[in-house]
Amino acid sequence: MQTKLGHYTSEINSYSPSSADELEQFRIRFLGTKGIIKDLFDEFKTVSAEEKRVLGKVLNEFKKLAEEKYQTLKERLEAGEQKSEAKVDLTLPGEGFETGGRHPLSLVRKEIIEIFKKLGFNVAEGPEIEDDWHNFSALNFPQEHPARDMQDTFFIKKDAEAGDIALRTHTSSVQVRMMENGKPPFRAIMPGRVYRNEAISARAHCFFHQVEGLYVDEGVSFADLKQTLYYFVQELYGEGTKVRFRPSYFPFTEPSAEMDVSCSICKGAGCQMCKYSGWVEILGCGMVDPNVLENCGIDSKKYTGFAFGMGIERITNLKYEIRDLRLFSENDVRFLKQFKTELI
Repeated sequence: MQTKLGHYTSEINSYSPSSADELEQFRIRFLGTKGIIKDLFDEFKTVSAEEKRVLGKVLNEFKKLAEEKYQTLKERLEAGEQKSEAKVDLTLPGEGFETGGRHPLSLVRKEIIEIFKKLGFNVAEGPEIEDDWHNFSALNFPQEHPARDMQDTFFIKKDAEAGDIALRTHTSSVQVRMMENGKPPFRAIMPGRVYRNEAISARAHCFFHQVEGLYVDEGVSFADLKQTLYYFVQELYGEGTKVRFRPSYFPFTEPSAEMDVSCSICKGAGCQMCKYSGWVEILGCGMVDPNVLENCGIDSKKYTGFAFGMGIERITNLKYEIRDLRLFSENDVRFLKQFKTELI
């Protein structure tokens, strides 16, 4: 009997009917009044008492297996029939796919580039890992300048003899490479990602994006710088945006200034973004220091130039009235969906 049970168990496990008629044949063969299980129980009555103690449990498990297999196959066939009989309305519209959109920083970066292209500025790019010369020394940073300290810069390798290697802290390094490898006039902007070892907050991050600009030629003046930036602000934020320049200091420009625009979020009434002053600083600028020109092999007595640099996050905050720049890097779909009208 045990040999028969083993054979029938394998048959049940491998059985897969394709129709209700085949399933019914399975039921009759194993579970019917004249089926295999009925015959096995009749045979069970004739075995010895010792064999009954062993075979009784096995026979009951076999019967349970056959019943569960039948029930499972029945439910599966019924579900398949219902699915095949379901009516499909071919006139209904198909399911659409959501369109993607550019990241807000990409939108503003593109707009900034387009504005400066109208003024004849080209786009230049460079490496994000820089040596000391291109990131600091060529730009007139003295050795004791705070920007060289670990608190501001992510150093990859510090070597007094070979020179430090670090993640660039600004895209000014691209300006140096461009002036070293070419001849004036230069008129270009340098968009890219930069890194600084700063505490992350609503107004600052350890990585962000910049657009820097450089114009070097004969007879370039601070008036050219002011008019260039004034045009940029009016194009980006709209006519009527107020602008002011404040004296400042940068190692690579002299004279230097910071440019503020009227806060578009509070309209000058005062808010957290403008520190309740009504003004937001959006960029630093100035005339290229003659030492920087000479470091790059350019005659500072013949050529002059101006440079400027801005953070794209700060520009985007004002343009879209976003109060926390951490949103740009958190990949929150609820936030990013607000900009999906701009197709990729």
